[in-house]
Formats: sequence, C-alpha cells, structure tokens
Amino acid sequence: MSTRNFDLIVLGVGMAAVNAANKCASAGWSVAVVDELPYGGTCALRGCDPKKMLRRGAEIIDAARLMHGKGIEPNDIAINWPDLVAFTQTFTDKMPGRIENGLESNGVTTLHGKARFVGEDTVEIDGEGQFQANHFLIATGAKPRTIDVPGSEHLTDSTEFMRLDALPERILFIGGGFISFEFGHIAARAGSKVCIIDRGERPLKGFDADLVERLVARGEEVGVQLRRRTSLKAIEKDGTGFLVTVETDSGTKDLRADLVVHGAGRVPAIGRLDLAAANVEAGDKGVEVNAYLQSTSNPKIYAAGDAADTQGAPLTPVAVFEGKVAASNMLNGNRTKPDYAGVPSAVFTVPELSRVGMLEEEAREARHDIRVVENDTGDWYSNLRVGESCAATKVIIDNECDTILGAHLLGPEYGEIINFFGLAVRLGLTTSDLKKMVSAYPSVGSDLGSMV
Repeated sequence: MSTRNFDLIVLGVGMAAVNAANKCASAGWSVAVVDELPYGGTCALRGCDPKKMLRRGAEIIDAARLMHGKGIEPNDIAINWPDLVAFTQTFTDKMPGRIENGLESNGVTTLHGKARFVGEDTVEIDGEGQFQANHFLIATGAKPRTIDVPGSEHLTDSTEFMRLDALPERILFIGGGFISFEFGHIAARAGSKVCIIDRGERPLKGFDADLVERLVARGEEVGVQLRRRTSLKAIEKDGTGFLVTVETDSGTKDLRADLVVHGAGRVPAIGRLDLAAANVEAGDKGVEVNAYLQSTSNPKIYAAGDAADTQGAPLTPVAVFEGKVAASNMLNGNRTKPDYAGVPSAVFTVPELSRVGMLEEEAREARHDIRVVENDTGDWYSNLRVGESCAATKVIIDNECDTILGAHLLGPEYGEIINFFGLAVRLGLTTSDLKKMVSAYPSVGSDLGSMV
C-alpha cells in the first residue's frame, strides 16, 4: 500500500482537533484526522456535556426539596436513572456522525483506527496503512490516571458511570476532584449513599478553600460524605459488592461499597503514539511544547489540549483555543501565543462552585496590594427565591488599579456569573465598570455589581 501525503494530520478528534482541522482545511490545506474512538472527544461524548445532562435530574430533585413548605410538595419526586441516561444519549449518540459529516463537508479526510509514529513525519494507522504529513497536531486528550493497587480492575471510570443501567445503594468515589464531587452530588440526589475519599486535607485544591468547605457541608446534608487523609490501598470483590481497604491517620480500615468510581485524576493519552519514533519529547504533563504549541524537539509537530504540556487548565474552552492557536501557527509561522487570562472553571455540583483568576493566597504571594470582598449571598433575593442558603462570593481586587484579580463563587447559576468576571479579568475591567453595568432585573446577573 502506497503512503498518502497531507499538509496536516491531526491525531485525536476532540474539540482541539476539530477546530484546528477545520481552520487548516478552510485555508486550503489537505487535512486528515484519525481517532480510534468515536469522534467527539471526552467533553462531548464522555465528559462535561452528558454529565451536565445527568446533573439536570439532580438539580430538579434538589430544587423541589428546597421549596418544600414553600408551595411545593416533593414527596414522590425521584430520578429514573435509566431514563435519565437515555436522555443523555439522545445527545451523545448523534455527535460522532455530526462531527464526521462536518469535517468531511469541509474537505477533511476522516480516518478511524489506532495511530502511532513510525518516523518524524510518518504515522501508521491500523487498517489504513502509512501516512506522511508536513505537520502533525497531537490532540489525543486525556485518560484516567492508573491507580496501582490490588483490585484496581474493579474500578469504574467516569465514562462507565454515565452508562450504568442503575445506580447502586452505596458508591465510593476515589479522589477529591471534579469527577468525584460532580458525580457524587448527582448520585446522592438519585438516592445513593455516597462517600468520597481524598488522601489530602483539602479537596478541590484549585478552588477557594472557604467556599469548598461550604460546599462540603452542603454535600453532607444530602448524603455526600467526605473522608479526608484517606488513601486507597486495595479493592476486593465481596459478594455483590466490594471490600475497600483504605489507610487513614488512625490506621487501616475497611469500607464497603457496591460501586467504586475512579475520580483520582487524568493524564495525557499519549502512551500509545510511540512519540520516540518521531523524536517528540514528552513528560507526565504531555507533549513538551514551546510558547507557540510547537514540539520542542520536532518542529513538524504541534500539540494542544490535554495532550500538551502548557499553562492552560484541562478544560474544553482551553483545548478549543489552543487548537485554533496551533492551527494559526502552522499556517502562518509561529506568531501567536495562547492567552490564558480570564479563563473560568466550574465544578457543577448542586450548587455549583466556580473560579477565575487568582486565589487569595496566590495574589498575596505575588505581592499584590489587594482587598478581598466577601459576601454570604444565601439571603440575597436571587437565592432566597429558590430556597438555597448555601451561597457565597469572594472577589480579589487590586487596590492600585481597582481591577479584578480573581473571583470565586458558590451558588445557584453562579457558573454563568463567573463568565462576567472572566471577561473582567481578561479585559482589565475595574469594579467601577462592573457597578455601572445595567442588568435585567430580577436576574442572577443583576447581583454582579453587589459582589464587588
């Protein structure tokens, strides 16, 4: 079989890949994409999109309970888990075909199979043969981190969790990050007893510690238990459930669960690409790239998203703009650097926790002259209206220029408000600018000026 040649071959077909491929194809390049998994990547198929659809069920349950005694009788309301999962699949099942059709309509060649490098400008794809290109983009995303303990084969990952036929009575989540908290809150509202074990003292480390503690307390009220300073040691099948051995400050303990879910972090999915054959340097955080997302060891190769070792957080919007930046630099030469200022992130628990910019401790370590504006917003109208008392904000302001250095929010719909703060951080808006904003009322957005 002869070797086919392209201007660009993209490895992976997630959000970074799709944006880069379409941009380069629109500029007239011959482009191919390849993935061994259905097209769409983690977010659209196995991550944030279906997860938030599952969360909708938890939101409704929680909202009804919060309004108990305020005109709503929630006694018979419940999540039908199979129906809720089927609802998510009305979205996810259509995405691979839509994405492939969109790429093909833009002139992109779509390939399926496992790809690995066999040279600095050549990949081999199972069932397809060898392909050469002037440029490559590695955008293969991330996968669950390997947990090396006896019985790790019994772990359920987040993808499998979202496809469960039913939720069991007792669920144990490993790790105190996004996955454990988000799915833990969903499962608890669906009626499961949830326990999260975290080997550290402080879960959700990238978020404001004070707001995290409020969220932990709120979770405990609905059945999400957190065990701190607790490390996984082994998982053993025990009848229809599992015996989980953990290490705590007071010694070894056994916990029982019907399901054990991996929420202990993700790593770049680059292990099977044979990067050494292409002279591509990579580490634990991904492909080593320069400021232009170009491989530090092979100039033909770029990387973006979770597969690249950059300053960007492992978030879908970051992958999208890194894909666009990489494409621009491949097309025009290295002129554009990704700008990570003002990128918000959110933990979609119920209520949701979000942040943008600096934490308070980061601002102080950077020796900014700051003031911190804190509000307990549980009795503000927007939250009183829905019965949610667990709500608070913390905004970090630079005293010298009155700009927003960071914002940290916990409350209903605050995952939308954080976007306004993201814009403020990115554009250097002052608190005066935000206070001048005229909003629709009554809306959650109208609270923005009072938060600073």
